[in-house]
Order: sequence, then C-alpha cells, then structure tokens
Amino acid sequence: MPPIPVPTLPPLAGEIQPARALAALAEALRASRGFAHKTDIAAVRAALDPAAADAPAGPPAWARALDPAWAATGPLAAGLAAAVPNGDDTAAVPLPASPGGGGHLLFAIEGLVEDFVARDPWFAGYSALMVNLSDIAAMGGRAIGVVDAIWAPDAEAAVPVLAGLAAAAARYGVPVLGGHSNLRAAHGQLAVAVLGHARALLSSFEARPGDRLMVVVDLRGAWRGEAPYWNASTQAPPERLRADLALLPALAEAGLCRAAKDISMAGVLGSTLMLLEASGVGATVDLDALPAPPGLAPAERLRWLQAFPSYGFVLSVAPDRVEAVQQHFAAARLACAAVGTVEAGRALRLAAGSVPELAPILLWDAAMQSFILPPGPAADREPAHG
Repeated sequence: MPPIPVPTLPPLAGEIQPARALAALAEALRASRGFAHKTDIAAVRAALDPAAADAPAGPPAWARALDPAWAATGPLAAGLAAAVPNGDDTAAVPLPASPGGGGHLLFAIEGLVEDFVARDPWFAGYSALMVNLSDIAAMGGRAIGVVDAIWAPDAEAAVPVLAGLAAAAARYGVPVLGGHSNLRAAHGQLAVAVLGHARALLSSFEARPGDRLMVVVDLRGAWRGEAPYWNASTQAPPERLRADLALLPALAEAGLCRAAKDISMAGVLGSTLMLLEASGVGATVDLDALPAPPGLAPAERLRWLQAFPSYGFVLSVAPDRVEAVQQHFAAARLACAAVGTVEAGRALRLAAGSVPELAPILLWDAAMQSFILPPGPAADREPAHG
C-alpha cells in the first residue's frame, strides 16, 4: 500500500537559497529557549547524584543513603535496581508479575515556566495536565490520576489556573487526587505530577540504527495567540482526546514501536534529539517530510519546529512496521509520516528532500556536546529529569 499523504512543512526548494535557509533554521533552533531549557537537565541530574558518572549499576545514591541494609535488600530497592532507563519526564519501576498485575508503574512531573502561568493562566493549568498525560502515553502507559502544587498571591489569582486544570481533568477523564497550595506566594507557579501504568513499556533508550523515525501529530487545531502553542485539545471532543492518547499504549502492546518520545517545548527536533541521545544513536531528518498544518507559510517554519503541538510524538520503528504504524494513526485521522532514519553515531542532521543535492547539515552532535544527559558513563543510564 502506498504511503498515506499528510500535509508537510513548505519545501525548502521554494527558497531562493535553500542551504542558507536550512542553516538559519538550525542556528535558530540551537539558540531557542526550548533547547536551552532541555540542556539544563544534565546539570540537575549530575547535582542530584554527583557520583553518577562512576557509580556502579544499582539503586541510585539517594536510595542507598536511606538505609544501606534495607536499600540493598528491600523490595523497593530491588525495583529501583531493575528500573528501566528512560529519557522522558517519566520514571518507570517494574511491578511484580502477577495474573492481574505486572508491567511498570509510571510517575511524571511537569513544572510550568513562570511567564506562561502569568500570561495565560487558564491554558497553563490545562496544559500542565495535558503534557503529563503525553509523557505517560509516550511510555506506553495509561494515566491513573494527578496531584498538583500551586503558588499564587491570593485565591483570586489561583482561580483561572485551577479552572484550566479542572477542565483538562474532566476532558481527559483523569482525576485530580490532591496536592499542595500556597495562596500567599510572591508569584504564580504550577507543577503537576501524574501516576500511570504501562503493560508494555516504550523506552527512549531503545532506538536502533536502521529504524525509521516517524512523527505523529494532531493537525486539527490552531495557534493559541502569538506563543508557540498549537492547540488541538481544548475544542476537541473529550472522547476523541482519550481515544487518541490510548493509541500509544495500544501501539506498545502490539509490539509495533521500539521507542517513543512526546514532543515537548523543545519542539519536534529537540524532542527527537532527546530520544536519540538517550539511545546513543544519531539520525538524519528530512525537514520537508515533517507533518505540518495545511497552508503553513514558509515564514512560519521555525514557529512550527519550536511548537508544542498538544498531541505529538516521535517514534522509532522497525522498517517493516512503518506501514502498520501509519495505518494505526491514520484510522484516527492523525497525521503520521516517516521523516528520517536512525544511524550509528550521535549526531542529528537535517536534510531537505526537495533539494536532494543539498548535503545534510548538523543540528547537534551529542558526542561533542551533551543535550540532556551528563557526559561520561552516566549518559548510558537514566537521567533523573526529562
């Protein structure tokens, strides 16, 4: 069956100087706020466990420090020792196998940048839950419930943030189970944590050379103001939102996908880079193949590449399963396309399929500069944050 056509970014062949346009996009992405925030992760991870680069496999230092004897033998420590490395904002702890159990317990947390909460408090509250659900789905899981921590100068300032959070909880069918509040803070701030469960895990550490990189995104939305937020959620039918998220664990349970990453505020390419670095591989991505809203103007390429798309994932898929994955999402009218190939090495390069004579250019080489993982042996294991 031929590939299912999806709308894509305006081809770089339409530029007078495609090479210069491609280089300018790469430079702008490297200098972007989304990339900068992700590069902070390595320093935080190293600070939480400074010996991580030289530490032996097993429970992390903070778990060993609780009680050396208990940490060496206790059931929690055993789970921590076997915890699956991940490159998402999600911890994954194996559960004991049982007729009605097993799989992995998933735990994620997101804190929103202060200016987002101040500028668009309702959507900040809504997004805080939405992004956590994407993290759980990217790990092949289903959400169980969330808790929140909110800071605001007074109760009135907290109302729109909490209203957005409550609206998302109702639309996605995931309850807010509790949390923490401080209504005497100097500034507004919000963090939300989510608990989930995966029967079959998708790990960002499993992409392999030869895999095809695929991007799936919901294009049935619109820009929210001038910010890089593609809102494909707040006006969508709740049953569709829930069904679309359920496609990720279904994909994992069918064995169709090797690795996945939700598209975060680092944008589609920053999120791809996070997946690749976690797996210790590189890739070449064809910008002209990336799904994008129909009619997107060439001047909006960078905005789309930096966008948080409400519903978006990067997948690493064995070549013989690409068609099945595309059909899986096309049945739900979600745009899904193969956009590149996973390669040996640690570099992410950008190409323009509409200009085949143009050599791919380097976006980032994790062998030369880490993105989210600390340098050294720790880069082969689990980052504490994502």
